[in-house]
Amino acid sequence: MSNLEKSGTFTLGDRTVKRLGYGAMQLAGKGVFGPPKDRAEAVAVLREAVESGVDHIDTSDFYGPHVTNQIIREALHPYADDLVIVTKIGATRGADASWNPAFSRDALTRAVHDNLDNLGLDVIEVVNLRAMFDVHGPAEGSLEEPLTALAELQRQGLVKHIGLSNVTAKQIAEGRKITEIVCVQNQYNLAHREDDALIEQLASEGTAYVPFFPLGGFSPLQSSTLSEVAATLGATPLQVALAWLLQRAPNILLIPGTSSRGHLRENLAVADLVLPVDAIARLDGVAAAKAA
Repeated sequence: MSNLEKSGTFTLGDRTVKRLGYGAMQLAGKGVFGPPKDRAEAVAVLREAVESGVDHIDTSDFYGPHVTNQIIREALHPYADDLVIVTKIGATRGADASWNPAFSRDALTRAVHDNLDNLGLDVIEVVNLRAMFDVHGPAEGSLEEPLTALAELQRQGLVKHIGLSNVTAKQIAEGRKITEIVCVQNQYNLAHREDDALIEQLASEGTAYVPFFPLGGFSPLQSSTLSEVAATLGATPLQVALAWLLQRAPNILLIPGTSSRGHLRENLAVADLVLPVDAIARLDGVAAAKAA
């Protein structure tokens, strides 16, 4: 059994992937905008990830924009048969690095074609539609029109499977009336647990849940409890935070990102880290303490 296989597998669309994958967002420049400081290292990170057994990469053409997809193509094309590339659409970047909604049929069609072109693909395995009613978190609003447009691109054979990102349970239910939803990608981590009930629901339905910002994103997780638990286990606090997610629910697919090979190795080593029951109990209190 390889290192990553210890973390288990789960179904994503009609593919089975290892639960510990890789998120490409950090391959772009500061603020996920512009080119990286070290493109050669970015290429090396991707190659080492795949050589280490990663078979699930999460990206978007609005990272950069275009930067991460172009680096992925440079590093990995032609792609291994078992590599699943997941992208997301629904936003564009302004010249000031702002994140702007792009929900029209034309914008979504252009986004799918941009992803295809920059990744060098004829069809995208999974495309997540990212709701942009609130940039900072899920907010209610109908996804019928944009999701219908994306489903048409699916019927044309450009997209194989569809997922949703930054969404509510109501929006997921709405989406399922239009097309099959194979995954949900929302912010979730040790300190942000608003989706606890949703994760349980999706697990019972066999749907993958992919937490973005698993380590806190632009504001890295900081907790004395997390640090103390990590010290007792001989691990880093961020490794413990990832291990907690892997043990949180069987349908969680992790996509921690990094732009360095050293940090990549630390992330992938989490497959070997098993948290004891008492450590999980302590970590489960982090969100409540933060709220208080």
